[in-house]
Amino acid sequence: MNKIKVGIVNYLNTKPLIYGIQQAAVASRLLLIEDYPANVARMLVEGTIDVGLVPVAVIPHLKEHQIITDYCIGCTGPVASVAIFSEVPIEKIEKVLLDYQSRTSVALAKVLLRKYWKIAPELVDTRSDYRASIKGTTAGVVIGDRALEQRKVSPYIYDLGEAWINFTRLPFVFAAWVSNKPLPQDFITDFNAANKEGLLHIDRAVAENPFPVFDLHAYYTQHISYELTPEKKMGLQQFLAFVMEEKGILNRMA
Repeated sequence: MNKIKVGIVNYLNTKPLIYGIQQAAVASRLLLIEDYPANVARMLVEGTIDVGLVPVAVIPHLKEHQIITDYCIGCTGPVASVAIFSEVPIEKIEKVLLDYQSRTSVALAKVLLRKYWKIAPELVDTRSDYRASIKGTTAGVVIGDRALEQRKVSPYIYDLGEAWINFTRLPFVFAAWVSNKPLPQDFITDFNAANKEGLLHIDRAVAENPFPVFDLHAYYTQHISYELTPEKKMGLQQFLAFVMEEKGILNRMA
């Protein structure tokens, strides 16, 4: 039997989900491929994987998509690991370096800069580690484990999850389990159960991933919100509407 290729983000925030998947019987039916978010998204678009925990901004780029589980990487308050970091207050930022590792966080930053903070700094794409360039009036969108580290460095931290909630009064979904083709229903059921099982053993995920920079138990239980609730789906739809609006603005400017 051909194994189902499953892409997952190799950040700390996915470790509880990975733990559940690896402990479950469904693990024998899949091949787990770990990478950073933008690469997992690219593989799903290209069809080199069948399902992935992908940045939700990739959804409009898929010819076909199905969200296959009740779990996600989301937040209902400050997320801690997705932020604009700066040495100056937000209104004094002149340039923002954009994280090459995620489409969703960059898209979210663009929406919030324009609609929430109402500023228009120069936006610069990056291709490699740029954190040393976050200085003066140059800020940076940093995500994942590197963002937890950057919290020790930058005096100004603008949490994008918190800003989204303040702006829309809706929770946010950074990544969801999305397939690019129909999958067997029994696989989906077992895979969903494996996600749930992982979240019942957060302490084990914490123990297996020592990280002195940030309290992972607090991260998993207070900052990351894993259940894909109806409210989160509303937030997701609102975000995708903003993304399409942003794309339309860029097309009119071109």
